[in-house]
Amino acid sequence: MSSQTPLRYRVMPGQTLRGSLQVPGDKSVSHRAIMLGSLADGDTEIQGFLQGEDCLATLKAFRAMGVEIHGPEAGRVWVRGVGINGLRAPAGPLDMGNAGTAMRLLCGILAGQRFDSTLVGDASLSRRPMGRVTEPLTAMGARIDTTETGTAPLRIHGGQRLRGIEYSLPVASAQVKSCLLLAGLYAGGRTLIHEPGPSRDHTERMLGVFGYELQRDAQQVALTGGGRLRGGPVQVPADISSAAFFLVGASIAEGAELTLTGVGVNPTRTGVIDILRLMGADLTLDNQRLAGGEPVADIRVRAAPLHGIEIPESLVPLAIDEFPALFIAAACAGGETRLTGARELRVKETDRIQVMAEGLQTLGIDTRSTEDGMIIRGGSMRGGRVDSAGDHRIAMAFAMAGLRADGPVEIDDCANVATSFPDFPGLARSAGLHVAVNRE
Repeated sequence: MSSQTPLRYRVMPGQTLRGSLQVPGDKSVSHRAIMLGSLADGDTEIQGFLQGEDCLATLKAFRAMGVEIHGPEAGRVWVRGVGINGLRAPAGPLDMGNAGTAMRLLCGILAGQRFDSTLVGDASLSRRPMGRVTEPLTAMGARIDTTETGTAPLRIHGGQRLRGIEYSLPVASAQVKSCLLLAGLYAGGRTLIHEPGPSRDHTERMLGVFGYELQRDAQQVALTGGGRLRGGPVQVPADISSAAFFLVGASIAEGAELTLTGVGVNPTRTGVIDILRLMGADLTLDNQRLAGGEPVADIRVRAAPLHGIEIPESLVPLAIDEFPALFIAAACAGGETRLTGARELRVKETDRIQVMAEGLQTLGIDTRSTEDGMIIRGGSMRGGRVDSAGDHRIAMAFAMAGLRADGPVEIDDCANVATSFPDFPGLARSAGLHVAVNRE
């Protein structure tokens, strides 16, 4: 799905960040809005939809299954829902590109359909583990074929009678939880998910927006299959995972003062804010409100001296996608930062622990990777050339490193930034970051 033309970022030193920005819509919410809008009775109008390649892959998949979808136009999408049982067999495999969230969530929906289907992805997605969803789905009665190593392509056999199960997640995972809840829409009886700790609750919130009844408490969520979804308006907040790069950038750049407007501050996603505050960051949340069932706020951040910390493991699942940016904050902080309990980072779009450690070492930072985390001793950062390994979040994180380096920072393999943050370089330049984009 993503562009095949290799791109390199070149960031010049000596810059700062100032002004007001609105980052693109939340990727997690955008995926779910298309999915539930398609399965709903009636029409759904989505505003703030992320027009990145990952979310467009979800949109195209539902079009391929017979859903009438108009847009996106300036972040607006109109979905004519086909009802919970209205999807049709696609003509061929559904290509999810680099969208791991979309593949795992769609696996749950497709397990309950009458027709066979196949999910494929790009080379990166085809290496990511899928057993964490296919195994509990099999316990629900699904039939799903994977490769010998448990990866995509996923061949999902239709016409299976799903049954609700009680399942305890081995680790907190919004993707696994959401997959099983979506399969539970088609299952006989009750699907009950126990969580060992908090994870993103966008699926639960959005099911509520679409009128589906759930039972929730601190560490479990349940629903009963056979209900209906009702279409309606959905507002997608700005993505805190995209905002995280600017939160870090404005914290580490001398003289910076930046406001990020309309950012989703779902309490299952604010680990990046909590961790930065523990490190001494100057962050203020203003104009707090609700949009589309999600809490949002304007976040004001000023430059501040950061210090190293031992990151509480309780915050790890609440910031799992933001650690590439947080590693840059740690590299610019006084003293040592220790992360443990984050083994999940090794099976993201790439091994984010290893790739970030190698890049930080290239820039002169004393860094040591561990099995489930990293130890970073903050210090002076030099310029250099690092490899993002095609990981969008790593590319954007190292772009922010350029704010503190003593020479240009070049980042290879940046094309996949378009999966989650279209025109990142343009928005970054508008705030004061001197980033050039070159064809490799």
